[in-house]
Amino acid sequence: MRHLKDIVFLSGSSHKALGQEVAKHLKVSEGKIQIETFPDEEIGVHVLENVRGRDVFVLQTIARRPNHYLMELLITLDALKRASARSITVVLPYMGYSRQDRMEKEGAPITAKLVANLLETAGASRILTLDLHTDQIQGFFDIPVVHLSACKLLVEKVRKEKLGHPYVMSPDIGRVKLAKAFAEELGCDFGVIDKERVSAHRVEKGAVLGRPEGKNVILVDDIYSTGKTLHMAAKTCLDLGAKSVSAAVVHMVGSAVHEESAVDKLWVTDSVPQTTEMEVVSIAPLIAKAISSI
Repeated sequence: MRHLKDIVFLSGSSHKALGQEVAKHLKVSEGKIQIETFPDEEIGVHVLENVRGRDVFVLQTIARRPNHYLMELLITLDALKRASARSITVVLPYMGYSRQDRMEKEGAPITAKLVANLLETAGASRILTLDLHTDQIQGFFDIPVVHLSACKLLVEKVRKEKLGHPYVMSPDIGRVKLAKAFAEELGCDFGVIDKERVSAHRVEKGAVLGRPEGKNVILVDDIYSTGKTLHMAAKTCLDLGAKSVSAAVVHMVGSAVHEESAVDKLWVTDSVPQTTEMEVVSIAPLIAKAISSI
């Protein structure tokens, strides 16, 4: 039987703070890896650990600089494969390009599938990830996928606020499953706002299913990019008579909170490094527990 002390845990350069926290919870030392960028922007990787015949876990979140961090991860996987690692588990707190998971119009790519293919080809033998944009993405991989959810962690944070008359709202149809799970954990009802995305930077309100009037509304979403979706949903709830509007988001990939946001309070996880002041929930214990189980 192999023990945690026998694994090699590495972190890419995208989220060193989270990597350190996960290693701390695992009670292991981070493996040594040298990552550098050459003057022409090419990425160089040198694994400084003996990984031959060992189980390796590589943490990299593909956000903020998704193209750079994805390429860095692929190069790292290739290095580990060539160094004869026994298995390579890619820990993706946030999987970049996951929103492009289907052909919405002719001539469009399915980039989530492309990323899955790239990770497998580079040497990944397992994926450990958190709250994919859609469950169907798991089927894009021909290797095992461990799909975690930060729902309970966020619910615990919200519960401590002791909001009276809570009411969960999904800001679009695609997040109904997440909103339902959130509402069940909180023990309250939920509703849905039918959002239509006109472009990457513009969203419009559709039908509202639910009764948020007089309630402390909690918007639940998986990804915060520009903040326009949550702003539109919050404004809609307030117009319908909501007492207050807060939001719980798994992946905060935007660099700042929407300056005109109608959201009173925002809770996010640290699946992506955070640079602004907000309520942050650590996913390090969740990831460490999953690695221990594997």
